[in-house]
Amino acid sequence: MEAVRSALRREGYIADHSLAVAVFLTLRLERPLFLEGEPGVGKTEVAKVIAAAVGRPLVRLQCYEGIDRESALYEWDFPRQMLHIRLAEAAGMPGGGQGETEKVWRERLEGELFSRRFLLRRPLLAAVDPQGPAPVLLIDEVDRSDEEFEAFLLELLGEFQVTIPEIGTLRAEEKPVVILTSNRTREIHDALKRRCLYHWIDYPDFSKELEILRLKVPGVPRELAIRICQFVQRLRREPLYKRPGVAETIHWAEALSALGARSLDPDLVEETLGCLVKYRDDVEVLTAVREDRPYFADLLGEIEAMPG
Repeated sequence: MEAVRSALRREGYIADHSLAVAVFLTLRLERPLFLEGEPGVGKTEVAKVIAAAVGRPLVRLQCYEGIDRESALYEWDFPRQMLHIRLAEAAGMPGGGQGETEKVWRERLEGELFSRRFLLRRPLLAAVDPQGPAPVLLIDEVDRSDEEFEAFLLELLGEFQVTIPEIGTLRAEEKPVVILTSNRTREIHDALKRRCLYHWIDYPDFSKELEILRLKVPGVPRELAIRICQFVQRLRREPLYKRPGVAETIHWAEALSALGARSLDPDLVEETLGCLVKYRDDVEVLTAVREDRPYFADLLGEIEAMPG
């Protein structure tokens, strides 16, 4: 497990022991890994660093409402097919286009039109039938898709094969490493979860978040990095619609570093609050005036009283 953690860390990801175990088992057992957690906690990043660590290409399928089998698997390159037909017609049909010769010509043309040459390979087909080594397949935010697409994924992950009527069945010679992520905006069906190893990624504690921040934004002074993490940790205890994730912590630190900040003060926090919260209601909660001070200033006062 320590070898896995070290490999991930070399790629800039700090994993705890339980996540390292899940990644190890995914690679050893060739089972998909289902990562669930709040937005911004590093689920997508896991797939990226695994791909870099094992030296495989990353293929990403970004799910969205209304995604279907065709847009995830393959499509035919219709404009190029039409151009090919025009060029073939311009060249002329053999035998003056009459009798058996015309039939053979048309069959050959049809075979050319529906060959791999005109196939647009979408992420799932690129993972099952890659042009090179088996990739790491990231199926991101699967909870944004519908149940019909979820059922299709269940079938695909069970067989790792795709049937294209015009070409035939394509089977994966080597299984890709599959990572699925979910922000839990809806429950995923048990059948799909049973196909996978499961791991929940939570918000990091203070020590881990500070370690991540120091690794990702090394230019931030240590004292400021400590105060940033303390403030974000305190902010997550507030009844916000969307609590800031690790990604927001990193973005805020980068913004403060760009502004040349050496410490936190109420004006600086207010000016950069948009790095941490992304909804108007949350901004209003934090900027609401209480006893002539915005609420976030009280939170800032709390962390200033903490030891550095």
